[in-house]
Amino acid sequence: MSRLVSYAIAALIVLFVLLSTLFVVDQRQYAIVFALGEVKKVINEPGLHFKLPPPFQNVLFLDKRILTLDTPEADRFITAEKKNILVDAYVKWRIVDPRLYFISFTGDERRAQDRMQQVIKAALNEEITKRTVREVISGERGKVMNAIQKKVADEARQIGVEIVDVRLKRVDYVEQINNSVYDRMKAERVRVANELRSTGAAESEKIRADADRQRTVILAEAYRDAENVRGDGDAKASQIYAQAFGQNPEFYRFYRSLEAYRASFKNRSDMMVVDPNSEFFRYFKNPAAGSSSAARK
Repeated sequence: MSRLVSYAIAALIVLFVLLSTLFVVDQRQYAIVFALGEVKKVINEPGLHFKLPPPFQNVLFLDKRILTLDTPEADRFITAEKKNILVDAYVKWRIVDPRLYFISFTGDERRAQDRMQQVIKAALNEEITKRTVREVISGERGKVMNAIQKKVADEARQIGVEIVDVRLKRVDYVEQINNSVYDRMKAERVRVANELRSTGAAESEKIRADADRQRTVILAEAYRDAENVRGDGDAKASQIYAQAFGQNPEFYRFYRSLEAYRASFKNRSDMMVVDPNSEFFRYFKNPAAGSSSAARK
């Protein structure tokens, strides 16, 4: 019985040893086989693999996917204008040389991230100090990210890491100067608004003056045309009168005298101091003179 127990224990030990020599590599992982801290081989292909049982050989798995390094808090930097700004950035990276990565950090991802954060912060500081706030925020934001990615990529390559992308999530002023910036922006907007109002008022006066000038010209031309028409009408009327009255001068004198009487005696209170024998009262004394002339005509 004791022999069977011994055989069972031995079989379990052999099974355990055999199982310890087998390991599975996922398609999303690298596998590094090392012994006493020395890398023996790096496995990139997924599947079932073999190794010596511990402690002769051990396996460390590394993620081969694209990872994100995101700073928990925004860092403060100084621009070329000596203004403090807060920059929040993130980095997309992945392991491309597992052996070099393991040698650099013994597979500790936390140490690798700390190292890359230092490199990124130094690259950010170098690029931002050469630019103004406007350039960092909008004007040359793309150039800043490309330059940072290039600088970080060069150093990351030395530790077996590839930098896929670098992005600035947020660029903002520090709280102490936000109010002054807002006041300056407000003053600038007010200046632009006043300038637009002044330009509009000048254009309005220009349009109004042009309209007044056109009105004066139109009225003057209309008055000129009306006077020409009136003059032509008066000339034609005078011609017609002359032709009509020229046929009977006596009737013309009689008609003109009637018009003079009508103009002189409009009201009952009108009074004239004139010699009754004057030519003016010719037709008052002998009204038949004009009528007989007209009748003869």
